[in-house]
Formats: sequence, structure tokens, C-alpha cells
Amino acid sequence: MTACVPTRASDPDRTDEPTATARTAHSPPPAPRRRFRIAGADLSASIAVFLIALPLSLGIALATGAPLEAGLVAAAVGGLLAGLLGGAPLQVSGPAAGLTVVTAELIQRYGWRTTCAITVMAGLAQLGLGCLRVARTALAVSPAVVHGMLAGIGITIAVAQLHIVLGGTPESAVLDNLAALPAQLADAQPAAYGVSALTLAVLFSWPRIPGRAGRLLRKVPAALVAVTSATAATALFGLRLPAVDLPSWSSHALAGLPDGPVLGIAAAVLTTTLVCSVQSLLGAVAVDKLAASRPDLPPAARRSNLNKELLGQGAANIVSGSLGGLPVAGVAVRSAANVNAGAVSRNSTMLHGVWVVAATLLLVPVLELIPLASLAALVMAVGIQMVSLHHIRTVTRHREVLVYVVTTLGVVVFGVLQGVGLGVAVAVAVALHRLARTRITHEEDARGGHHVRVRGQLTFLAVPRLSRVLHQVPHGAQCVVELDGSFMDHAAYEALQDWEKTHTAQGGQVELAGRGGQRIAEPASASHSCCRPWTPWRNHHCDRPSDPAPETAPPRGGHHLASGISAFQRNTAPLVREELARLAKEGQQPTQLFLTCADSRLVTSMITSSGPGDLFVVRNVGNLVPLPGAESGDDSVAAAIEYAVDVLKVQSITVCGHSGCGAMQALLSTPPAGTGALTPLKRWLRHGTPSLARLADQGLPGARLAGREPADAVERLSLGNVVQQLEHLRAHESVAAALAQGRLELHGMYFHVGEAQAYLLEESDLVFGQVAAASFDESEVGGEVTGATRS
Repeated sequence: MTACVPTRASDPDRTDEPTATARTAHSPPPAPRRRFRIAGADLSASIAVFLIALPLSLGIALATGAPLEAGLVAAAVGGLLAGLLGGAPLQVSGPAAGLTVVTAELIQRYGWRTTCAITVMAGLAQLGLGCLRVARTALAVSPAVVHGMLAGIGITIAVAQLHIVLGGTPESAVLDNLAALPAQLADAQPAAYGVSALTLAVLFSWPRIPGRAGRLLRKVPAALVAVTSATAATALFGLRLPAVDLPSWSSHALAGLPDGPVLGIAAAVLTTTLVCSVQSLLGAVAVDKLAASRPDLPPAARRSNLNKELLGQGAANIVSGSLGGLPVAGVAVRSAANVNAGAVSRNSTMLHGVWVVAATLLLVPVLELIPLASLAALVMAVGIQMVSLHHIRTVTRHREVLVYVVTTLGVVVFGVLQGVGLGVAVAVAVALHRLARTRITHEEDARGGHHVRVRGQLTFLAVPRLSRVLHQVPHGAQCVVELDGSFMDHAAYEALQDWEKTHTAQGGQVELAGRGGQRIAEPASASHSCCRPWTPWRNHHCDRPSDPAPETAPPRGGHHLASGISAFQRNTAPLVREELARLAKEGQQPTQLFLTCADSRLVTSMITSSGPGDLFVVRNVGNLVPLPGAESGDDSVAAAIEYAVDVLKVQSITVCGHSGCGAMQALLSTPPAGTGALTPLKRWLRHGTPSLARLADQGLPGARLAGREPADAVERLSLGNVVQQLEHLRAHESVAAALAQGRLELHGMYFHVGEAQAYLLEESDLVFGQVAAASFDESEVGGEVTGATRS
């Protein structure tokens, strides 16, 4: 079976300790292992999360119709196992409100033991998805579908729990619950109604207590205060209401063999896997957004590894289902409380699971005093809050209300899987409609000129209309074709080009204009203006008839430098002036030190999609890192490393090699230790001698590229050189100290110039893994790029 190993760059939980086989004489001795410690912030955060999780876990179990202790099992397993193995260190996992409807339906249809088996199989499916590294793919689902799914689940929960709040029993379907609601209102039990009203009143008023006293009181979770108040009122007034009943653990039901039709069980596993995975991944993304606002967090806790998180959730579901617990997923409310309470590592999540275990063993008499009406009111409030006004405003602004409404109604009426399927189908239909909706108009001005305007995306579906309108332009007339869209496929391009050639051959004139009427084919009035900002370039050559003759042209280098500066001042400077003014005022605060070769083909800002202030860049011949104390013409590299780590406090250092490196070719052809005079280049290349020794040492693992062997000796040396320079970095005192403190990461990178492909180092087996375009989907972190420098 293929091992499932995350890439080094996307795994924030891996340490930077070199392996025994990769360590050479140039590396410092390994740092002694530190004793396990729990930060005080993690301890206090775990207690805060536990106080929220305890009543919610019981309430969600009540809402699903499962044994109440199943919610406690899921909370404990989610905290301990998903917290230990997951890729989102600060995300808290456990029974989630988003799974209530799915689980309730499964229990009603197949029984509790089969539902536990379905949970186990869903966990196995999540493990498979995690090994296939498809976590980012789940985030490609339209947000309107996800928000609509959560809203539909919230409505279903709220309507069902309203019957318990009124002292009755809910029906199996939402429509049945709505139909039975008038009779339930007429037969409401005052005691249950009063306890539920007290719970909701405390729940919503507690966070709004003003003043200094309010700030102190709000440190106690509102859910705990609400349930405690309702329990105390029930005991004080001697009300006889159904309360929590935790049976003996000796009679606790565990998972059994699946009992039901194969297709039905498969659909249930698919639904559970889908909802658990999407909710957990979206929760991890939300936690990353919250963590980004906390500068005190170590780098390992700031960004989630989504594939690893999927593996952790899968393992938790397998164990929870096997032990008779509810399905486990990442929970937004508890995760937000964890981050806001000051948690700094996964220890807080795991400790919260420990407290849940302790409560189930020691606090059973206290838990059995809680009235069920209070828990139902608590879960009903959670369901109401799942219908988010913020989400509705967002989908309205993006014209996706139809997708949201169809998904919500589909979940309410038909079920989660069917509702999500309807939502996805409508989302695809809306996208196709937008792609096909193209307005093409033709106008003639007073001077006899013709204007053809195209509004929308120009695809093959619009080619017949485009051809019909273009043929309305008389032969020999002057025509401006204005394209106001961001996409044109090949069929539309050919149709437009063929008409332009034909019209020009018949004596007409054609000008193509972009959005706003700016002429695309208009001759440039200033030098070098054909290379507009953010357009592709080819060595900055502009094939223009108006270029001066070679014998009268200025020198090529000077001409390009002057024209490039002129183009920057004219086109780019106005776009970046505000951002650069901010950087000039605040100073540089880069997060990465990027050490790469001086090769002119490596454009660091392009291959990292970075802008001013993002990278502290050091370039030299061969991307070498001299060992401390080694013979060198200067200490510029060591000084840059010390300044970046100790003064700028960068969070990562990347060593980037590349294909076709001239320094590596020089090392192979004429080693610097050979005969002859030591020129400055040869003296510098002596720092690459350890890389040559690594290449010759058969006892060390050779680096590979995306699982394949290097193409030639130069590529093999270039890859091994990156690994060797990472070891040299660890020998620097400032780097070693930062690594020991856990505030610095080291990355290896290789850029294949001819393929325009970046590779990141997996240190486990020295494999440079290919970086796919989907690996850095910024929608997962909500990272909105600002400033024209990132375009």
C-alpha cells in the first residue's frame, strides 16, 4: 500500500530536524529533546472549550435521537484523536450540528448499531480521500451550496427541537413537524415552555451584559450559564420534566454489522462522508482566518494542512463509530472559542477531550439533573444561527440567491444529499447561463463609423450571433469592435480574425477595443508601451514598424533600461504608489527569506506570486550557503541570514535551485579545488564542494524529482545542492536557535525553467514533489490579494 506522506511545504506540523541518513559532518549535533510541556494558555483554552462542548454534545445527541452518551463519546474522541492526528491544530472536533439531520435520518431508517457502522465506513472513506490528497477539491464546491446546505440543516434542527421545547415529541420529517406545530402550540406544557424560554433568554442576553462586569462574566460560556440556570430553576421550583438519562456504560451499544440494502448503505456513507469532510475543511479554513490575526501564534499553528486534517477526521470517525459515538467533524463554534481563548497548539484541543472523559466518569449525577427542554432550546438556537444573514447578503451580492434557495429547500424537503445535488446542478446551470449570455449590438454613428459591442464572455455559443452582426457592417466601412469580457475561446477568436481579414481585404478598417473602448491595436505613442502592466513578455521585445533602424538605434542595453524605467513610471508606478508609500512608512516586514541563484531567468516575485515587502531575497551564484567560519571573500550571505532571522523575524527560509544552473555545470566540469589559479568564481564555488561530495556518496539518499530520477548529472547535483544548503543553514547559530524555539521553518524548492514548474521538497525521502495549481487555492484562507503588484 502506498504511504500517504504530505509535502513538506504544506505540512505545518513537521519538524525541521534532519534525518540521520541526511546528516553529514557539516551539520551541527542534534538539539536535545525537550520535555513535554503544556502552555498555560492551552490549559485555560481547553477548559473554556470543554464548558461549551459538554452541553452541546448532549443536546446534539438528543436532537439526533441517539443515546445521550454517544455525544460525549464523539466529543472525547474528536478532541483526543482528531486533535492529535489532524492538520488543523486549533480546530476542535466533535459532534456537529451540521450532522444532526443526517444522523437522525440514519438512526430512524437503519437503527443505532448500523448508524455506528456507517460512521466507521465514512471514516475509512475519509482516510482514502486524504491519501488521494483531494481535500482542496472539496473546497471547489460553490459557497452558495455550502451555505444553503447549512441553512437547510439549521431550519430542520430548529423546527424539530421546537416540539421538544414545547414539551412534545418531534416527527420524522420537516413538513410533518410543520403540520403538527399548531396542535403542539395548543397543547404546550407551561413548565417545559418556561424552562426553554429561560434557557434562550440567558443564552442571548449573557454576551450583551455591558460594562466591566460584563467583560468578566463573558469569560464563562453563555451555553453553560443558560443550561445551568435552567437546571437550577427546575430544581428550585420542583418541576417534573424529562431530564438527561445516561445509562450504565456496561449497557452502551457499540457498532454492529451494517443491516440494510447495499445501495442505501452506500448512499448513507457517501452523505456522511460529504457532510463531515466539507464541514471540517471549511472549519479549518475559518480557523486559519482567525489565527492569521494572532501574531503570537507559532508558524505551525497558523496554517492548516487540509489533507492531514481529512486523515485525522477519518481516524476519529472510525474510533467514534466503533465505540458507539456520533459522527465527528470540525465544529466552528468550539474552534472559534479555542482560538479566541488564546490556545497556541493542539494541546488545548486534546485536553478538552480529556476533560470530557473525566466528566463522563465523574459528573454523571450532575449531568442527569439537566432538563431535556433546556438542551432542546440550546440546539434550536444553534440551528437558527446556522441560517446566517451574512451568508444571505454575500450570495445576494454575487447573484447566487437561486443556488442558495434551491439548496436550502432541497435539504429541508428531500434531505441533505438530495439538496446538495440539486444545489450543485443549479450552480452549474447558472454558470453555463452566465457563460452563454452574451449581448452583441451594432450601431452606426453620425460620421458613418460602425461600432460592434460584445458584452459578456465570447464562446462558441455566441459565434453565430457574432457572425450575423459582423456581416451587417458594409464593405469598406470603418468599424470598431469593442470586447467587454474576460474570456474568448478559440472558435470565437477564429471567427473574429477571419472576418477582420476579409473586411480589411475589401478596403475596410477594423480596430479592436477592450473594456471601456481602449484600442487594443492602437499604435503606441511612447516607447515600450506595448509591454503594459501584467501582460506576458518576451525579453521586452516589441515588434513595431515605428522602431528606429538598427544603425540609428541607441545601444540595446541602455535602450531597454531607459524604456523599461519609462514604462514603469507611466504604467505601473500609479498602481503601486500607495502600497509602496505604506511600506516606506512602516518599514519592511517580510515573512520569508528566499535564497536563490543569481540566474537571470529566475524571477522570484513571479514564481512565488509575491510583491513588494513579501520576500527578503538573497541571490548568489549557485544559491550557496557557506558554513559558518568557512573561507569566504565576504560574509554577506551569513549577514543576510542573521539579519533576516534575528531582526526581521522571518518565519521561513527557502533555498531554491533551478534547472540548467551554470554554477552546478561549472562544479561538475572544473571542480574549484583543481589546478590553476583560484579566480574569484572558483573561490566562491568551493562552497559547493560538499554538494559534490554528497553526489558521490552512495550511502546518502539521492534526491528525486516528482518520484522520477533526475534527467542528468547537472539536475542531480542541483537537487542535492538544495538539500546540502539546507543542512548548512542549520549550522548557523541564529537559524539553529530559531528552529529550537519553533518559530522558523526551512523549505527546499526547485524550479524547472523549461517547464515553468515549481517543486517542493519532501524531506522524508528527499523527493521534490510537483506543486499543482490547485495546491495554493487562496479561497481556502479567504486571502484577498490587494495591490496591483500581485496581479
